[in-house]
Amino acid sequence: MRIEDDSKLDYKDVLIRPKRSTLGSRKEVDLFRDFSFRNYQGEESGSHYRGIPIMASNMDGVGTFEMADALAQLGLFTSLVKSYEAEALIEFFSKDDPNRLQNVAYSTGITQQDLEKFKAVYQAPGVRLKYVCVDVANGYSERFSAFIKQLRDAYPAIVIIAGNVVTGEMTEELILSGADIVKVGIGPGSVCTTRMQTGVGFPQLSAVIECADSAHGLGGHIIADGGCTCPGDLSKAFAAGADFVMLGGMFAGHDEGGGEVITRYFRNGEVNRTTNGWEDVVEERKFVQFYGMSSEAANEKHFGGLKEYRSSEGREILVPYRGEIAKTIQDLLGGIRSTCTYAGAKKLKWLSKCTTFVKTGEQFNPIFSEN
Repeated sequence: MRIEDDSKLDYKDVLIRPKRSTLGSRKEVDLFRDFSFRNYQGEESGSHYRGIPIMASNMDGVGTFEMADALAQLGLFTSLVKSYEAEALIEFFSKDDPNRLQNVAYSTGITQQDLEKFKAVYQAPGVRLKYVCVDVANGYSERFSAFIKQLRDAYPAIVIIAGNVVTGEMTEELILSGADIVKVGIGPGSVCTTRMQTGVGFPQLSAVIECADSAHGLGGHIIADGGCTCPGDLSKAFAAGADFVMLGGMFAGHDEGGGEVITRYFRNGEVNRTTNGWEDVVEERKFVQFYGMSSEAANEKHFGGLKEYRSSEGREILVPYRGEIAKTIQDLLGGIRSTCTYAGAKKLKWLSKCTTFVKTGEQFNPIFSEN
């Protein structure tokens, strides 16, 4: 046993220090990024990706076909949920749509069954598939690294996203095994209880800083996955060196994510499903259920319940119903542009070079709330 004494920080522990800027307006800020991927051996020359590097997570209620199409039209990325059947995925990826090719990832686990399903989709006539997100809760197993190497050797013309990890050395191992982009984050998500159930995790801002440093030294890239509760958190993640930022809770509750819209009635602090017996004026609010992919609800839906050797590492909550995703995207992108004007970064690419973080002991209250 040993203890690391140096400070490790979350997004809430810092603010970005403002600096003099030549930018006169937020509209001058360029949020698009161009990336070339280290291990990908596709046909494109030069840049392999161009877009606004914000991703919808492969979670129920977020990583849907409808969300993917809506975000792709805006230049954003989606990792689809793993639960789609092969036939539906073949139909989706068979459409001759450059937005889907460039902005949507197929998601998979690491079992032999997962691999056979991917083969069936990838090799189906007419399918055009560029990105694969290999997603496990614990990216530290030898089995995971071996799967990434196996996938890379068999499919050189795909971009491999792999995670999740939180340390530089494992980021390096995954990139050297064949991953192009590493997902960083264990336990920071709004509906993840891994830190409480297991005591395992790493403060997200520090994880992003350390993993980005390791990845960039090898020509790889990272995704900051989890922990963002407001537009300013996305800015902090990009400023810390993240190439992409992945969102779950902030993209939940929208029309494109599906799910039943649930109505609750509030009166003087009370909440009820109906107004029966309430004669005075009450407030009506609409919600959508959202849950972690290791929660009991997710296990019941996809695996017939929790296995006897497992415990739930996610929770179920109601998030406010938010309508169409486009309005939320406008708010997010406006916040990031504003950050860039404060820091003097004309391009999102430059934000990490322009940023000075200020540690603060105050708990910053985010605009966005899951409750």
